[in-house]
Amino acid sequence: MPTLTLHLHLPDSLDLSAKEVTMLLATRLYEQGKLSLGQAAELAGYSKRTFMELLGDYGVSVFNYPAEDIARDAANA
Repeated sequence: MPTLTLHLHLPDSLDLSAKEVTMLLATRLYEQGKLSLGQAAELAGYSKRTFMELLGDYGVSVFNYPAEDIARDAANA
């Protein structure tokens, strides 16, 4: 996967560490389906298991599966 170096200038009032910002980015990209669970965990610097455990703290479900797909799968079962 190609890498991109990004420099962000965030207000000090946010009081976020670089690790927290990286985790926010990883969870959002995972939630949007742009990264797999493994890719997001790697970006955040965690194992898959730890990343999965932390997702709930960010309001993101481990089961990133659209409701329409679940309904279709149930109908086809």
